[in-house]
Amino acid sequence: MAHRKVADLVIETLQQAGVKRCYGIVGDTLNHVTDAIRRSEIEWVHVRHEEAAAFAAGAESYLSGELSACAGSCGPGGLHFINGIYEANRNRAPVVLIASQVVTSELGMDFPQEVDFKSIYAGCSVFCAQVYSADQAQRVTALAAQAALSRGGVAVVILPSDIAQAEVKEEGQPFAVHRAAPIVRPNDAELAQLAALLAKGRRIAIYAGHGCEGAHEMLLALGQCLKAPIAHTSRAKDFVEYDNPLNMGMTGIFGVESGYHALQACDTLLLLGADFAWSQFYPSKATILQIDTDGSHLGRRHPIALGLVGDVAHTIEALIPLLEERSDRAFLDECLQHRKEALETLRRDERPGKEGLIHPQHLTQVIDELAADDAIFTADGGSPMVWSLRHLNMNGRRRTVVSLLHGTMANAMPQALGAQKAYPGRQVISLSGDGGLAMLLGDLMTAVQEKLPIKVVVYNNASLNFVELEQKVEGLLDNYTDLLNPDFARLAEVIGFYGQKVERAEQLPDAVRAFLAHPGPALLDVKVNRTELVMPPKVEFSQVAGTMLYSAKAVLSDRSSDVVDLLKDNFTQ
Repeated sequence: MAHRKVADLVIETLQQAGVKRCYGIVGDTLNHVTDAIRRSEIEWVHVRHEEAAAFAAGAESYLSGELSACAGSCGPGGLHFINGIYEANRNRAPVVLIASQVVTSELGMDFPQEVDFKSIYAGCSVFCAQVYSADQAQRVTALAAQAALSRGGVAVVILPSDIAQAEVKEEGQPFAVHRAAPIVRPNDAELAQLAALLAKGRRIAIYAGHGCEGAHEMLLALGQCLKAPIAHTSRAKDFVEYDNPLNMGMTGIFGVESGYHALQACDTLLLLGADFAWSQFYPSKATILQIDTDGSHLGRRHPIALGLVGDVAHTIEALIPLLEERSDRAFLDECLQHRKEALETLRRDERPGKEGLIHPQHLTQVIDELAADDAIFTADGGSPMVWSLRHLNMNGRRRTVVSLLHGTMANAMPQALGAQKAYPGRQVISLSGDGGLAMLLGDLMTAVQEKLPIKVVVYNNASLNFVELEQKVEGLLDNYTDLLNPDFARLAEVIGFYGQKVERAEQLPDAVRAFLAHPGPALLDVKVNRTELVMPPKVEFSQVAGTMLYSAKAVLSDRSSDVVDLLKDNFTQ
């Protein structure tokens, strides 16, 4: 009977489960695993930091829905994945992490580089198990892949190096990974109850979340039937915004007035695959109805009148025959007028600044206009995330990857690496903050080494801009947010990128065209307005009072010029 090395069985199982790429850095306890990858059809992607590996693998899986992998050596190598693993798991991206471990005979002996990976990764994964014997390695790997795909998230396999290199007999049928696609919807009685509650509503609004992926046609049919405006969460932008005459945009701090109005002015709100966390943006007096595939999400953000379990498309398909199409569109028309005014405000924000000042909204608008119809955009947590959500237009082919649930810095560029690997023929654009890019700057070299033509735009305001804004709104002087940046364009050229620096608004269109047209990796370093305000859809008194208090403190601290810049750059254009 044939004997096989455990590492080979592990990699074969992942390959059978659909893994095409494994991101990571080689190391001693991982050597037999990477040797098995070398002899497999899985591509090894050599990054410069394991955090970038997890971001890249997570972006690939988030966009494709397919399983990806990352792998690292014991101790520090395995620990470096943690932030990217949290990001992938919160995005429900199916990823397997192989965390190689010291030999089993030294476990529990405080051996150099020994780390209790199970206690660390159990809280940010859907499956986390250590392989205790060679005979169970293939089974554990199959269970991990199954969990990542079926539950949506990260599965961690902790593999000691002595087990990885051990040999086992191949006996019987191997454990395989199965992919199920069940249809889930409420039962008939529940649907009838939902239809009755909707029939009582006079001002019905729909709030669509990420769970509306793949349900665009059914969502619009429901909206037309109910004459209901459709607002959406930030994560649902790709799936709801395009070809949607009922679209009101987003609510929440990153949202726009029309999305905010639709939810606040309705008397009945239907949540579809939405788990928006900020309860202050839900209507206080409306009847709220919720549909979600995860029953634990029902009513966890705000009290609801009815919560049902089902996927959005099949639930709507079964619901519509129970509804009578409405003729009264007064509330819808009211909301459409708000939408028209909100779009006019966004367009005003996108204008070039005076005296060559580059507003980040204008930069984002130029990129949106010149980018490919099927471009993939990634955006760093902070202000680039806000500008991407507000000023990039989706068309059903474009995709965005933004850290909305984990809210991390430094995600955009490494996520662009994974997106470009998964879709080599598409344009991938990273909207990077200067602080975020600096955190994982070394992985620009991964783009060169792996020949990935990613396009990196640096929103260079020489500050941790979103933190600075948060401090001002809280009535605090902005402290410790200054960044002494290099010339990112020249630095990129040294690494092997195309690099260009832009400091005036009139230079932007030609610079963006040349940057996007470059066949290899390219970086555009853009000096944007540091004092740009991120205006919420509804300005609260506390925010005004906080900013006024900041202004007073700035004047008293001999920083009156900061206040002048804040007013001039935001209110005189």
